Amino acid sequence: MAALSFTHNHQSSDNRRGGSHHHRHGPVVEEIEGLIKVFNDGCVERPPIVPTVSATVHPSAKVTAFDIKLSNDTWTRVYIPDTAAFSPSVTLPLLVYFHGGGFCVGSAAWSCYHDFLTDLSVKARCVVVSVNYRLAPEHRLPAAYDDGANVVSWLLMKQGSNVGGYSWVSKCDLSNVFLAGDSAGANIAYQVSLKNTSNLKGVILIHPFFGGEARTFSEKQQNSKSSALTLSASDTYWRLALPRGATRDHPWCNPLITSSSKLPTTMVFMAEFDILRDRNMEMCKVMRSHGKRVEGIVHGGVGHAFHILDKSSVSRDRIHDMMCRLRNFIHP
Repeated sequence: MAALSFTHNHQSSDNRRGGSHHHRHGPVVEEIEGLIKVFNDGCVERPPIVPTVSATVHPSAKVTAFDIKLSNDTWTRVYIPDTAAFSPSVTLPLLVYFHGGGFCVGSAAWSCYHDFLTDLSVKARCVVVSVNYRLAPEHRLPAAYDDGANVVSWLLMKQGSNVGGYSWVSKCDLSNVFLAGDSAGANIAYQVSLKNTSNLKGVILIHPFFGGEARTFSEKQQNSKSSALTLSASDTYWRLALPRGATRDHPWCNPLITSSSKLPTTMVFMAEFDILRDRNMEMCKVMRSHGKRVEGIVHGGVGHAFHILDKSSVSRDRIHDMMCRLRNFIHP
């Protein structure tokens, strides 16, 4: 997920003094309106445009959800369908999920992700571990990749473990692990999968956030009224997330520059009105040319991150289709 299309009246406390771009931290040097401001002295503001919720906000949702703190910077939210939580002999595939937000905003506690992953856990019959990773620009890439890889390693080390408060891992079939994410989270899933290929059954990329110096047709066309991600926001995210001095042809942004053949079986979701559509389609083509099994799905009539941002009837139909495809991919 990247630039969000929300109408809101929120103003952060530091911006109530007349709305000037000048501030006690100096001038604003980078901004995506409503989402993030970066000031000259390095201070970062992120207005709470999306509400955060606790793990227990939906007590009747047919899942058991809870948070686990792994370090001062990293924590996870775990979702276990009640069918497994209360059945000692039942184990389910494990899906590790990375939220979107251009590497710069977002949280595993955002209500939109909590709702989506609650439904996904039940409908796709899997245990979901949603990762809250460090954000740029305070922590530029590869910080998010390192956090993701560390969480996956931590989970795989728990195989056979039923001690130390981690008995929930006994509900996971750790021989049946998938990585997934949307937007920047899909980029993280892609990069982390390259380090853990032998332990993964598959990778699920929802509107993966990649880029490049050369513009694609869908980037030039940009249906900004129909999609949450704009080209301007995309460029800003990359300036804030990539190592200083890197261009959008850095392999973390543009994997086609050094395309890898290491990925396991992959499912890529795309959206008709997403500026990333053509780049994602080209990525599928390149992966197939390397002999990888890739299933690409384009949902018509919707834009970037519709599955968490768009409540229209068209979006609901596409989300239903997405859930069915995810379930079939996880349970072939």
